[in-house]
Amino acid sequence: MPVVELHLIEGYGSDDKRRLGEALTDAVRSIVPAQPEGVVVMIHEMKADGYYRGRGTKTPAPALPDPCDLVRNFLAAMQRRDLNAARDMLGEGFTMQFPGAPIMTTLEELVTWSAPRYRYVEKSYDGIETLQSAGAAAVVYARGTLAGEWLDGSTFSSIRFIDRFEIENGKLTRQEVWNDMAEEKAKV
Repeated sequence: MPVVELHLIEGYGSDDKRRLGEALTDAVRSIVPAQPEGVVVMIHEMKADGYYRGRGTKTPAPALPDPCDLVRNFLAAMQRRDLNAARDMLGEGFTMQFPGAPIMTTLEELVTWSAPRYRYVEKSYDGIETLQSAGAAAVVYARGTLAGEWLDGSTFSSIRFIDRFEIENGKLTRQEVWNDMAEEKAKV
């Protein structure tokens, strides 16, 4: 049974500690063949005045937002076409790539690109998963199906999609999209 001990400066909330425990459990299970209940994670907190580095006490950095929540909120804002709310979630140098489209850097480019393709689209999720890449980015995959309305008024549904996001410093920096819309549109 793997046991992981983590020492934190006091100040993180219970949700932050839960996320840490889940992430450490998942990291261990990526190498050790253990069931989740077989991995023990112990989080020890210490008062800020009990930790010194560089001859001074330190204050913990605020926890980053949950990457899955950030993606859910971004996609919900885009679905409602609340571009201002969605834009607030983007990091510097944000790019997005959709099937058959050039790389885009603004949400307005995406809206313009999609306008001659469909009237609206909604997403249903089968799963949203996150992992930490070897670099600075967290990677989130959102997968499920699309439903909506073509320009001629006919509807579509059950079109598969996968969105891959990269997140750095709590902001979205990249979105890549794969879906079967072109194949389904060709059937209409």
